[in-house]
Amino acid sequence: MRIITAALLLVLMAACGSVPAPAGTDEFDRRAQRLAERWETSPERRPWTDGFVPLRNLTLELDWADVPRWVGRSLINSAWKLETELPGRTPAPVELRFQDGGTLRVPVISARAAYAGLTKPKSFADEPCPARGCRPLRVVGVTRGEAAVPSSRGEVRVPVWEFTVEDVPQPLRRVAVDPAAMGGPPQPLQDEPQEVQTYDTPAPAELRLSYLHGTCDTTHGARVHETPRAVVVDVDVRDDDVEYCNAMGKTDHLGVTLRRPLGSRVVLDYSSGLPLLPGSDIRLAELRNYDPRRS
Repeated sequence: MRIITAALLLVLMAACGSVPAPAGTDEFDRRAQRLAERWETSPERRPWTDGFVPLRNLTLELDWADVPRWVGRSLINSAWKLETELPGRTPAPVELRFQDGGTLRVPVISARAAYAGLTKPKSFADEPCPARGCRPLRVVGVTRGEAAVPSSRGEVRVPVWEFTVEDVPQPLRRVAVDPAAMGGPPQPLQDEPQEVQTYDTPAPAELRLSYLHGTCDTTHGARVHETPRAVVVDVDVRDDDVEYCNAMGKTDHLGVTLRRPLGSRVVLDYSSGLPLLPGSDIRLAELRNYDPRRS
């Protein structure tokens, strides 16, 4: 199943004016410099920039519009029934090719190992199974395939194991890259909310920031701190301190100009210290409890 996000929590925090008054220029620069230096020496940096950090569950999501309703409940209840023999042989390593031009050779797990991950019992269930509307997921075949998954280095094609389930029109797919070769998403500083969500580059030295705030807040501009390896961005959002507020959140956009083209530098959110993903709907602050190596 897809990762359950905490977007609602972030919206409420922003809507209640949780973002503090902005730091002065000197204080901003000092903290931004510390964030850039911290990222440079962080053990999270190399997997993020040079390794493979998947940003979705290793069990790929189905197209639910084309799947019988009983399948979802059966998945939640882990109602599996294996009716075929799974290959136990470990395939040869494969090379991943990333959008940044880099490559990475990674080990591949066996179909048996992938099936163990696919059928790992959930930590919750709607009701005992079998139950009304719940039936066994009868696995009758398995093949190797490929799929595109989002990662810290953009979308990348990875090997998958495809399990054929009786009466289900789509295979259930599990990423076949060995979890030992993966990294986990970076963690925010002291559980700070992620204010700037993502960015685009309309020009080499321009950033278009996407940020979350409350409808009773006012945006007073953006700030940026540049180093040779990082760009730290912040949006100055202040609570209007109105007597009545509708407690709603919204996403806005704001442009900033850099002293030189962004190039390969990482963009960091000032509030959380998290690296930002260009043009993505994935919010790293929502993945703080997600580790693909344990999913």
